[in-house]
Amino acid sequence: MLYDFFALDRHSGEPLYIQLYRNIKEAVENGRFSGGQRLPSIRKLSEDLHLSRTTIETAYQQLAVEGYIGSKPQSGYFVMDDIDILKKEKQSLSYKPLERVVKPETRYNLGTDCIDSEHAGIKRWRKQVKDVLGRQEALSSYGDPQGEWELREALSFYSHGARGVSATPHHIVIGAGTQPLLYLLCGLLNHSVQRVAMEQPGFRQAEQVFRDCGIQTILLPADRDGIVMKELIHSGASALWISPSSRPNGRAIPMSRRLRLLEWAQQSGGVIIEDDYNGELRYRAKPIPALQSQDNTCVIYMGSFSKLLLPSVRMGYMALPSYLLQEYQKRAHRYNQTASKIEQLALADYIREGQLERQLRRLRKLYADKSALLTDRLQRAFGSTMDIVLQETALCLKLTVKNGMDGNGLMRSAAEQGVRIASVNDETQTRYGQVMLGFAGIPTQDIPAAVEALTKAWLSD
Repeated sequence: MLYDFFALDRHSGEPLYIQLYRNIKEAVENGRFSGGQRLPSIRKLSEDLHLSRTTIETAYQQLAVEGYIGSKPQSGYFVMDDIDILKKEKQSLSYKPLERVVKPETRYNLGTDCIDSEHAGIKRWRKQVKDVLGRQEALSSYGDPQGEWELREALSFYSHGARGVSATPHHIVIGAGTQPLLYLLCGLLNHSVQRVAMEQPGFRQAEQVFRDCGIQTILLPADRDGIVMKELIHSGASALWISPSSRPNGRAIPMSRRLRLLEWAQQSGGVIIEDDYNGELRYRAKPIPALQSQDNTCVIYMGSFSKLLLPSVRMGYMALPSYLLQEYQKRAHRYNQTASKIEQLALADYIREGQLERQLRRLRKLYADKSALLTDRLQRAFGSTMDIVLQETALCLKLTVKNGMDGNGLMRSAAEQGVRIASVNDETQTRYGQVMLGFAGIPTQDIPAAVEALTKAWLSD
């Protein structure tokens, strides 16, 4: 019989219609059934296989949906004529078993994408989320595309107190981190921005968004205080992306240069996008207020919580000038919110109860102690063979190691000793022996041993 090869296990927990569907599908793919061939009728197959007609019909319907068979009125079911193309393509594919990649074991995590779980306040955050999950009425809708009002209101007060940001809840837009918000912003800027300037070496994640949106990125040279104004003025850029509190050289942009940047924006009609990455986490001195606090008409403020809360809690916000807010409101109903409503409400409560400010105070002391310990141990171990630049709000050290290795070599040799580190943001600089060491994720007590492992990796003959 044509279908004697069907294997059906009536004692299996798998439904019979799925077993039949899979048998016929494999028969078609393997050439037992050819294109145009008529399949047994539902009644005939039911009698021969001792299955219900419903089982046969359900299997046939699934095969038809997937394009393996089709039905003709008064004639029954047939294998699709073009199924031979599928068989040829399937036969042409060669499958090779995946080789398992064995990575060196990581004992010390000095990456820049994590935080110390012991001090992350996970227990408190879990309680905030649990409390929100008990609010059934709040979870039965998609929520506000602009972000939950409770969170926008809390952020309005928090950002003003912590960073001097001047924005009402109406001007704040919530999203799942900086990149999704930047995509939305590029849509609002529409065709008014063709070029955006950045300080060298740039910021890859933002550059990718601008590139995706057809906006050219221009990397400009900087001096001790920030982007060279002459270069900015002659760049032809109508937008500027800056991180005034977290620059590559570890210094914040001083007030005199900030005023000149605002003057450039006001006179040229340009816009400044301020990425205030961890701006409130400065601990060696009092944090400098955000640039937006000096002019909320030409500065778009962007903030996030990846190192204040948890990197896995994808939450960010931006404060829009009034003219862009009007543009946003025209199309807000066509946007979907990218951040979890549950986490938004939990963060709103977390801020209102003062938990975020308390966590901020704890982390400032923790990161001050960690950065000092890591810097001291590195200086002792490497001395003049290493230059160290503290990027305070980024919670990392930028190292230039003078041992003849390039950045990739430094990363590989560190990994062989069980230490995970990161490359510099500018990929071209890896040949100069530069790497990044993050201190947010490693427990304080592990720092001395981590430096000892790096000494073996970079100073051994």
